[in-house]
Amino acid sequence: MRVAVVKVFLALLLFLGVGGSILAQAPAPQAERLATLEKQTADNTTAIAAAQTSGDNAWMLVSAALVLMMSGPGLALFYGGLVRKKNVLGTMMQTFAMMAMVTVLWGLVSYSLAFGEGNVFIGGFQNVFLHGVGLTPDPKYAATIPLQTFMIYQMMFAIITPALITGAFAERMKFSSMLVFMLLWTLFIYSPMAHMVWGKGGLLNAALGGRIPCLDFAGGTVVHVTSGVSALVTAIYLGKRLGYPKEPMPPHSVVLSFIGACLLWVGWFGFNAGSALSAGTLATSAFVATHFGAAAAAISWSAAEWMRQGKASALGAISGAVAGLVAITPAAGFVTPMSAIWIGLIAGAFCYFMVVKVKALFGYDDSLDAFGVHGAGGTLGAILTGIFANSSINPIFGAGKATGMLEGNGRQLLNQFAGVAIAWTISIVGTLVILFVVDKLMGLRVSEDHERDGLDLSQHGEEGYDWAH
Repeated sequence: MRVAVVKVFLALLLFLGVGGSILAQAPAPQAERLATLEKQTADNTTAIAAAQTSGDNAWMLVSAALVLMMSGPGLALFYGGLVRKKNVLGTMMQTFAMMAMVTVLWGLVSYSLAFGEGNVFIGGFQNVFLHGVGLTPDPKYAATIPLQTFMIYQMMFAIITPALITGAFAERMKFSSMLVFMLLWTLFIYSPMAHMVWGKGGLLNAALGGRIPCLDFAGGTVVHVTSGVSALVTAIYLGKRLGYPKEPMPPHSVVLSFIGACLLWVGWFGFNAGSALSAGTLATSAFVATHFGAAAAAISWSAAEWMRQGKASALGAISGAVAGLVAITPAAGFVTPMSAIWIGLIAGAFCYFMVVKVKALFGYDDSLDAFGVHGAGGTLGAILTGIFANSSINPIFGAGKATGMLEGNGRQLLNQFAGVAIAWTISIVGTLVILFVVDKLMGLRVSEDHERDGLDLSQHGEEGYDWAH
């Protein structure tokens, strides 16, 4: 009996010892599993963020290249084909010069003035020489791409904007004066306007709480209104080309212009869809709106021309497409595809009227219709953005809040008019002051003999078509 009791007692001790040991060790595997799961979750989150950054960064670098393609070869060919053959190289060189000069200027100071932290009108100097512009994102501008990517993308806008102005004074401005004029214009007109619309603390910045929230997705006011209005001022200040309008001055190669316009259309996807600053659904919406707007405007311009002249020209069709691209630019990230078609249809007919009727009525010599397409089209597009903007595409003011007038936000149309008025005022006053200063210091216009010889020979000592003699 005693032996049996001892065996039971020993078995009980053994059970308690082993069981206790098991119970003591049981939490350890569970803790390890939890730690492993937490590490896997963190690793997955990091991998997803890295993949998003890589995808967004790749799209933005491609978009930057597409926008640069809009300048050269797109705009260079488009403008180059529209002038007389004695001015083809001089005209193309003006665009190419912007690709070089504005790039350096942007790195030295213009980026800081446009996107550095300053006041409501202009940025500061903390980013001069690209100080602090590194490979980490700035969440206020774009949380998933390096700040240098954002900087280089915005640089391409700064390059093409002054290049657009050259179409107004084609065939009659000195190359040296053009360089100084464009340098000052970029500093004192483009940089402040870009800061007001897109920069931190900007007066018109709808995304970052500006006092007058003006919707401008990709540059309706910043790029097209400023360049187009400045183009008109420059054309009037310089005066007409020798022989205009009595002598015929047809484009020397619509083929070159046709190729250039097609390159502009393709590059514009980087211009507008890239302005989403990521490779997400907003980029898709802007891409689609851009294409529909351009196509509708090409049809609209051609239809108006057909009704007036009995035929639709190739030059009219490509001009209409560019007008549609201009008008849809501020609206691209805010409107539906059907609204984009309406904007394109209105813009094509309106810009045709500005080029054919208004230009003839007032008699100014806007050589390549920079104002008729970019100034008028950009102004129209900015206003129509306030009408057609839809929160289902971009709830920029917050979920459930109306964006455009048709959605119930009538005040936005007033904001758009305010943004346009500010852009017009800065462009007119600033351009006049810069033109006056440059004219007094070095003269703006080539001599009559040089104008007759053409810019190719007089300004660059070469000809675009040596084989044509």
